[in-house]
Amino acid sequence: MIHFEDPPKRHARIEIIPMIDVMMFLLVFFVLLSINVIPSRGLSTTLPQSSSAAQVNPEKPVVVTITRDGALQVDGVDTTLEALGARVKEKAGDVEKAQVTLKTDEGTLMQRVIDVMDALKAASISKISIATRAKSS
Repeated sequence: MIHFEDPPKRHARIEIIPMIDVMMFLLVFFVLLSINVIPSRGLSTTLPQSSSAAQVNPEKPVVVTITRDGALQVDGVDTTLEALGARVKEKAGDVEKAQVTLKTDEGTLMQRVIDVMDALKAASISKISIATRAKSS
């Protein structure tokens, strides 16, 4: 009787090349995200210019963004004028130390800015700064 040898058993292999491709993609994605190549959430605005612009460094600022058409955001989250005070209080935590920076488009109506400031004052938030950019010479 003739004996044939059993064919060698095939073992499952983990293909590592596709795994390396995925890891490289994730690495590139997170590196680009960390250096702000990928735009973050938020409304695009062009800050008004000021000759007396000063650097303000509050501990934990809450940024309220107002666009040219009057849309509002609190730290990148859409909101309404009616809910603005509650949203800022929620973000700031301690109302006594709450620092709000208004980031408005240079074409924003002044009445909308005043409405936002009134809503913040009604919510007992008094430390309000307006973001500007230095005038170019």
